[in-house]
Amino acid sequence: MTDAATLSRRIAQGRGDAPADLVIRGARLLDLVTGALVEGDIALCGDTIVGTHGRYEGSESFDASGLIAVPGFIDTHLHVESSLVTPLEFERCVLPHGVTTAICDPHEIANVLGIEGIAYFLRCAEAMRMDLRVQLSSCVPATHLETAGARLDAGDLTPLMDHPKVIGLAEFMNFPGLLNRDPGCLAKLEAFSQRHIDGHAPLVRGMDLNGYLAAGIRTDHETTTAEEAREKLAKGMAILIREGSVSKDLHALIPLITRDASPFLAFCTDDRNPLDIAEEGHLDFMIRTAIAEGADVLATYRVATLSAARNFGLFDRGFIGPGKRADIVLVEDLAECRVSHVFAGGRLVADALFADRKPVAPVGLGSVKSRTLTETDFEVAARAGETPVIGVVPGRIITERLSMALPSRDGQALPDLAQDAVKVTVIERHGKGNGIATGFVHGFGMQRGAIASSVGHDSHNLCVVGVDEASMAAAANRLIALGGGFAVADAGKVTAELALPVAGLMSEEPFEAVRHGLEGLRAAAKALGVVLAEPFLQVAFLTLPVIPHLKITDKGLVDVDRFDFV
Repeated sequence: MTDAATLSRRIAQGRGDAPADLVIRGARLLDLVTGALVEGDIALCGDTIVGTHGRYEGSESFDASGLIAVPGFIDTHLHVESSLVTPLEFERCVLPHGVTTAICDPHEIANVLGIEGIAYFLRCAEAMRMDLRVQLSSCVPATHLETAGARLDAGDLTPLMDHPKVIGLAEFMNFPGLLNRDPGCLAKLEAFSQRHIDGHAPLVRGMDLNGYLAAGIRTDHETTTAEEAREKLAKGMAILIREGSVSKDLHALIPLITRDASPFLAFCTDDRNPLDIAEEGHLDFMIRTAIAEGADVLATYRVATLSAARNFGLFDRGFIGPGKRADIVLVEDLAECRVSHVFAGGRLVADALFADRKPVAPVGLGSVKSRTLTETDFEVAARAGETPVIGVVPGRIITERLSMALPSRDGQALPDLAQDAVKVTVIERHGKGNGIATGFVHGFGMQRGAIASSVGHDSHNLCVVGVDEASMAAAANRLIALGGGFAVADAGKVTAELALPVAGLMSEEPFEAVRHGLEGLRAAAKALGVVLAEPFLQVAFLTLPVIPHLKITDKGLVDVDRFDFV
């Protein structure tokens, strides 16, 4: 709540009765109503814009001559954990790209640590300079088919509903449970019926989509085709256009970005790592890519700002106008979206902005509790006839269900490099039974060695892809010793690694160090023959169970179309 004295100061500075705290001079302002570029000062009182379309005096001024002012960008759905850095490092990474608001689902850390993980994110949000909003994780665990580190029911989430950083309920990915009226699903939906509820509905169409939306769900970030998106839009669902490190839907959905449709769209990244942010950018990359591919300029900036804010009930931002939060991005050119300067809550984004943040102690250290593994743990019995094989689709988290005749020896199924079929093993790491299962995967191009990850959506068990058991054991055991992370092994020896000890998901190091570590991991994976651009995130998504396809879990190989083991 804003006190009377602050309101009085804002009114006085907005009317010009008193000097503004800060005046941004010389920039042309993008009018999100008409698309015009309007010259004039932007007056700020603390963290609030109080004046536009006029001339102001200010206690301080900032020369923005030659630049264009647009509202701060809003990432409407992401998992900070997938940036592989803590929330405080995440903001240092993305704020210079113009992302002043991010709406996160701490689903990954919640599936490892439960409420402790969500509470950690809320503490971080309170210390951050960007505005990190939190959706309370709806699917912990995501499925009964795998072992997670925690279980959260409606009663666990509702005490956090009124936290000032909480918007509502995060992506409701258990759409089979919802459609079948599972009591636990209904309890969560009922508890949050007066709040925003995010969707997660890949390939859900027709009458199933009607049922899904009837539960009060408002958004979807899992739409991968324009046809699917148009049906969802026609039924009142807002589409969050996603471009992450693995899931890349922007190009397929660019035709939607028009002035007419823009109020019902937003951008999101879902899962994006520091290396891709450094090489390409964040939402700024999505904006310039969409415009380069023919999207309307005004519509694109609306999607990144005003429409994103309104679709999530954040009516205090997304527009450069009096009374709005002073989140302002200065760019040199609209089409190129090259960010020159950023103001977050009225403060210029620079190194000094982060110097006085209150530190937040990490959580989840020592959360990888798997036993030491041997080569025999990675053996898999041969089958009569063809073997089910997971087919990776580059740029997608949805996989294919393949079948292959694989070689065998002494009753054990073997990889077949000619068919690009190598082993994939999931190992329970939460200390809840030591479950382990091995299957086969196609699409990595791996010729030798192994790669391993403790990031395994959504239960975050260890996942290892490899050709030989010695390398698979070496990579997995190194992750256990590190407390989580990524590792590459060749001929039974580790050749590259990145420690992620915060819940086995995030590094304690600066994002620059993580970016450098990812470069080494990519090179080491490529040396094994791996052809995927993002092999470690692709490994992470091999274990994602609540999407129609074949998956490997710590309990075995699952045909999720039928929800049974094969």
